[in-house]
Amino acid sequence: MAEGAEVPAPTALTSPPRRLWTRSVALAASVVSAGLAVLLLYDRWTNPLSLYGTAYPAGTPTPDLRGTGEDGQPLALSDLKGKTVAVFFGFLHCPNYCPTTLAALERVRQALPERQRAQFVTLLVSVDPKRDTPALMNEYVTYFNPSARGLIIPDEPLREAAAGWGVGYQYVPSAGGAYDVNHTTGTYLVDRVGNRRVVWDYSQVTTNPQRVAQDVQAVME
Repeated sequence: MAEGAEVPAPTALTSPPRRLWTRSVALAASVVSAGLAVLLLYDRWTNPLSLYGTAYPAGTPTPDLRGTGEDGQPLALSDLKGKTVAVFFGFLHCPNYCPTTLAALERVRQALPERQRAQFVTLLVSVDPKRDTPALMNEYVTYFNPSARGLIIPDEPLREAAAGWGVGYQYVPSAGGAYDVNHTTGTYLVDRVGNRRVVWDYSQVTTNPQRVAQDVQAVME
């Protein structure tokens, strides 16, 4: 640049036209709305009854459970077809999760209309067949509800059955040579034709049995 020549003033930075900014906001809002609509449609497809628990896809089969009932007689889950069954895997020496869940499931049953109560059955499946006997099981489950059922399955079939349900359990040594059992604490609802319909986690069952009862009613109807 020649000496003495005027230095051009710097060009001012300008913001994008307001119309362009408005279009960007509108486009973003449209994308969000479309995403929410897709999520809503997916939820209605996977959970058409708007269930409180986690819904299984329609027609999800239920792996059968077969062993000895609380009355000492052979019992299979398939024997309970025609009923709506809440299945919980636990054990009789359980200090907290199992009794709390069974008590909550009785509150669920009581929350149902009277005409539906007899069609709702709680089934406790033992994950501790070494210690849980039919006599002890009978005393335990009927304490919460006279119509509740219990099922004891030998070790090897139990491992296979639990895997089919996505249930885990582990024996943990405790003081004095005894042991505890860590286990999955979900409750599974099986409809009257034998399909898995919904699973609730422990907190859902124990803190909101009224809402769980609404799920049971929806599945029954």
